[in-house]
Amino acid sequence: MIVIERNRDDHFEAVRAIAKEVWPVAYGAILSQAQLDYMMEMMYSVSSLQLQSGAKKNYFILAKENENVVGFASYEFNYGKKPKTKIHKIYILTSQQGKGIGNQLIDYIANEAKNRHQKGLVLNVNKKNIATRFYERIGFSVSFEEVIDIGNGYVMDDFVMERPI
Repeated sequence: MIVIERNRDDHFEAVRAIAKEVWPVAYGAILSQAQLDYMMEMMYSVSSLQLQSGAKKNYFILAKENENVVGFASYEFNYGKKPKTKIHKIYILTSQQGKGIGNQLIDYIANEAKNRHQKGLVLNVNKKNIATRFYERIGFSVSFEEVIDIGNGYVMDDFVMERPI
């Protein structure tokens, strides 16, 4: 049975371990190794994760099975000062994908968002990421495309997808 709970580890050990395992699989064919390394440090260093969960008010949740963390997500209420909840991150261990864990994480976030009177969920996904199909299956649709300069000569070339709640 999967249990969803808030992350309570200030060093984000489980989050970082999952990201290190999943990112090369998810993005290895899409991004260069140099960009992967740059983005991992930019987004998943302890100091970056602490900033995200502190000043940026992102909530981190963990999916656990038998006390083992098998996935995580992060989200932010009132994104862009609108009644929308932004899902910033959602990753499941490769060995655990296809078991409904992603659905459970998104359902948890949607319920939290409803309790905060949010009107929809929004997320970014790389245009070449096969996860786009998963999001479409669970009711997300592409609202627009954006290219985000992340520094060091790199960009994120994304679809912005939304789903009402």
